[in-house]
This record gives sequence, C-alpha cells and structure tokens, in this order.
Amino acid sequence: MKTLVLGASLHSHRYSFKAINLLRAHHHEVIALGRDAGQVADVELVKDFPQNEKLDTITIYLNPERQKEYYDRIIQAKPRRIIFNPGAENPELEKLARENGIQTEEACTLVLLGTGQY
Repeated sequence: MKTLVLGASLHSHRYSFKAINLLRAHHHEVIALGRDAGQVADVELVKDFPQNEKLDTITIYLNPERQKEYYDRIIQAKPRRIIFNPGAENPELEKLARENGIQTEEACTLVLLGTGQY
C-alpha cells in the first residue's frame, strides 16, 4: 500500500522532504504531490492528485486553506488514514474524513516512523 505525501517539497529543510526520504528508508511506497517538478530520493514529484491508486495513508503538509481544493479527491481516494502533520491540522477535513470512514491522526510522520508507530 502506498503513502501520498500531500504538499511535497524539493527543499531539504522542509519536513515533507524529510518525510519522503524517511518513508523510502523504511521501504514504503510513496507518491509525492507538490507544486514543482523534480525528485526526492527515488520519488518523482507529481502535480496532479493520483487517480486509481490504492492509498493506505495520506500525510498532509499543507495549511488548511490550501487543503480545500483536495477535499473531494482525498475522500474519493478512500485512504485508510490521514495524518495531519504539525501546521496542517484541519478540523473541517478531519470531520469529513471520519464521516467517510477514514481514520485521522494529528501527528508527525517523522516521529511515527522514528518510533515504529507508522
């Protein structure tokens, strides 16, 4: 199963960049959606929300305002869970996700991976 990193960045100081690298180091399949074309680790960033992908987790690195354009696609993707990383907490999307049977977590993907809780 795959993890979608929503808000992926090519900048090494960004947490989404670090998350992609750590996810790959833990042998997770990753799709990275970001604004810019490029590559992080062995993952090519995409600019369009993936369709017809079986997503286990969507880990979000966008502020709540920037998340709104993805609400429908996130719900339609039916991931098992959504992780709202620090700064991405969004009660509106969390409620919508839970109403559609999607687990939500306010957590840090890096910490979850580092402590074996991912």
